[in-house]
Order: sequence, then structure tokens, then C-alpha cells
Amino acid sequence: MPLDDLDDVDHPAYTTGQAAELLGVQQAFLRSLDTADLLRPHRSGGGHRRYSRRQLELAGRIRVLFDEGHTLAATARIIGLEDELAAARSQIVELRRQLGQVCRH
Repeated sequence: MPLDDLDDVDHPAYTTGQAAELLGVQQAFLRSLDTADLLRPHRSGGGHRRYSRRQLELAGRIRVLFDEGHTLAATARIIGLEDELAAARSQIVELRRQLGQVCRH
């Protein structure tokens, strides 16, 4: 593995077993997220699931919502809305920055 991959949050570095251990879940939980199209792990040449740090973060968010009693459909909707809100907030910050630069000229 090239050293650059160590810093890449999207590099599929973790097996299902490693991911499950890091998250404190059963491997079946991760497989169920794949089956439900909520989390799509990469596949190795042999077809084994491989997870990136970004995917582990998403799986952790999903687990928290499940632990709070949300259904799979509700969890998917909540995460989608949270991500949309974060993107909108980032866009607002960027637009305010641009407006600040325009107003100073």
C-alpha cells in the first residue's frame, strides 16, 4: 500500500471484521447496511468488503441512530437531511466570504 493511501479517508483499508471491531458492532450489521444500500463498501479483487474511514464514520452515525430506536428508512432520511444541511451551511459560509470580499473592494 502506498503511504499516500494512509491519509486518504476514502481508501478502502478495513476488512469487515476490522470495521466491525472498530465500531463495536457485529459483521452482520455492516452486511445489512450494504444489503439496504445505505453503505456501499468497496470490493477487493476476491469480492470481500473493504471499508474506508469515511464509510466507518457513516456506519457509526447509522449505529447511533439505530441505537436511538430509528428505523432503517428513518435513519437514511435523517442522515440525508443532516448531510444536506451541512452542505447548505458550507455554501452559506462560502457565499458570505465572497460577499465580504466584494464589499471590501
